[in-house]
Amino acid sequence: MVNQNGKDEGIREGGAGTAEEEEQQDMAFDFNHTFEDMDWWPELADLDRLNILSSPKEDRARLLASKYSRPVAEIMIEIGKKTDLDYHEDFEMPENPTKLLPMRLIHNYCCLPTEINNKDKLCLVTPWPPTEVMSRWVFAVSGRKPLWSLGSPEKISRAITENFGIGADSLDESDLEDESDEDSQDDLEDQNAAIIRFVNEVIQRAIVDRATDIHFEPHKDTLQIRYRIDGQLVPVRVPDNLRSFQDAIISRIKIMSGINISEKRRPQGGRITFSQGQSDLDIRVSTLPTLYGESISLRLLNEKSQPLSMRELGLLDDDERNIVGVLEKPHGIVLVTGPTGSGKSTSLTAFIRRIHKPERRIMTVEDPVEYEVAGINQTQVNSEIGFTFASALREILRQDPDVIMVGEIRDRETADIAIRASLTGHLVLSTLHTNDAPGAITRLIDMEIEPFLIASSVEMVIAQRLVRRLCQECAKPTTKSEREVIASLALLEAEESEIKNKDKIMQAVGCPHCQNLGYRGRVGIFELMRMSDPIHSLVIKSASAPDIREVALAEGMSTLQGSGWNQIKRGLTSIEEVIRYADGFVEETPTESFSSADA
Repeated sequence: MVNQNGKDEGIREGGAGTAEEEEQQDMAFDFNHTFEDMDWWPELADLDRLNILSSPKEDRARLLASKYSRPVAEIMIEIGKKTDLDYHEDFEMPENPTKLLPMRLIHNYCCLPTEINNKDKLCLVTPWPPTEVMSRWVFAVSGRKPLWSLGSPEKISRAITENFGIGADSLDESDLEDESDEDSQDDLEDQNAAIIRFVNEVIQRAIVDRATDIHFEPHKDTLQIRYRIDGQLVPVRVPDNLRSFQDAIISRIKIMSGINISEKRRPQGGRITFSQGQSDLDIRVSTLPTLYGESISLRLLNEKSQPLSMRELGLLDDDERNIVGVLEKPHGIVLVTGPTGSGKSTSLTAFIRRIHKPERRIMTVEDPVEYEVAGINQTQVNSEIGFTFASALREILRQDPDVIMVGEIRDRETADIAIRASLTGHLVLSTLHTNDAPGAITRLIDMEIEPFLIASSVEMVIAQRLVRRLCQECAKPTTKSEREVIASLALLEAEESEIKNKDKIMQAVGCPHCQNLGYRGRVGIFELMRMSDPIHSLVIKSASAPDIREVALAEGMSTLQGSGWNQIKRGLTSIEEVIRYADGFVEETPTESFSSADA
């Protein structure tokens, strides 16, 4: 077997090697040989070295890789060459790794035992070169000299979480048991510290996994923790003894969010500012009493996260040109519609980044501010003091804006002010909760806005959904038969002649890179309805959404199904993902398809 550095592991493991190999093997557990100060990477600046060494071991290679704009695996191989340590892209764990090394050391040093070789040395894999302290502790606890090698940081971290549960070392009962009455106060402090450490680990792991929500759900025998990643709920492996710490964990989250910990009978809300690296994460907290305790949901919002461009949203070239053409107008309203979590705010942020110029004053009112955009005046509503969308919008109009972005039109007052602002020479961008583009018009009419005002102000309505993006590491061509693809095309209202693109259709597989989900990230599908004279006439007559939709389709309106099929042909998503939003369309008439899709 030859490893990533090209060395023959058979000689190393077998015991009959050259003097040079024996010397290298001894160095792996030489306590005087330390990699602690990163002196093996001399070209690194002192400040960069300090930042890397102050980060968790599993993050250091990623930080070093980003410094040189190189892949993490490539950096790990380079580290292995500089430190004379082998790098293994893959490794196998023994059936019970805690028999070889205690859980506390596995977590604290982010290392995993792989085997005991025939020289009675403990083989370990770590994401970062070991220090003298690590080697001494492993030797003291296991009684065996360590034989270190490097491994993929992501795979090691993932293996620890999947095998032991997130935060398992924090809630290790062997360290929290009372030894005597006189030590009870110290034990209580240790338990509090363990709970704090556990909650922080859960949040940090969610950030690494790109989760948007964390759910703590109490059940009869366990406390379940789930992350929402790319719109899907993913269970998190937790320690077996987590149920016994349920009350302490919930109380800790309440304390962090400034919620009354003694009130357990009614729902409460709060927020947490969580420091992660050099940025602060805004976390919205909601509690709800349930049968077996309080259910807690955390919504993670990173104001410093990089907003997307219009191309990164997944817009096709024609759709992007149509949208930009409307955004360049000096006045009017552009509405983005869709259910909660469909990426409406992300799209609006991409739009204002696209039209931002030094000579253009752009102001926003949001709840909350999800992306921080340089050069834009962003305001966050605060309903507790009466600073609502309507009142904020009224004040913004006195600030001489050119473009106004309103996070959401929730009521008649906000809609009325937004429409009148567009009629007085402002470009207004906002969102509505409707299933499709024509539905936005009828929603405004339901808010008792005069139809002639809607027809005069609304320039474009964009309906959108988010579908999961195929993992590019493991996606493979579809195994569907031609008949199955034709049936899918019918659901997507695509021409049967599109079967010629069957070779471009990909399907999800699953690999460690995407946590075996087959998908990583999301991409948008869009429906664009641009207002025309025939549609204006229908709006003034207060026509129904199906009637408006029929005319819009005749004028060439792009649909969610059509956009989804284009993303499938580009290899970005799968038929199954798009069908989730197309299911049932063939059973309805075309004019009713969207209004029934999310009913």
